[in-house]
Amino acid sequence: MVCLFCKILKKEIPANVVYEDDIIIAFKDIKPIAPIHILIIPKKHINSLADIKIEDVDLIGKLMLTAKKIAEDFNIAQKGYKLVMRVGKDGGQEIDHIHLHLLGGVKNV
Repeated sequence: MVCLFCKILKKEIPANVVYEDDIIIAFKDIKPIAPIHILIIPKKHINSLADIKIEDVDLIGKLMLTAKKIAEDFNIAQKGYKLVMRVGKDGGQEIDHIHLHLLGGVKNV
């Protein structure tokens, strides 16, 4: 089965990209649950946080720094925002590619 996010990375599926570099891409969620709902993913395919290895520590840090930058770009850094990473089916993970949800623009999500 081909990963939906990998298809986005290959530009086979369009996405509203808000940030991209050599390691990370971030785009607006197509089913947002907050006024600002951005998905931040590594370009390296890792199924889940449960699958990270010690060599992925810099990548995970880069996800967090990217979330901070995007929050600043969207002018929500001062008011606050939520970061969510779902792990596994029971954790609510729907796509088997590690991803961070940045949620903002509303107090309770």
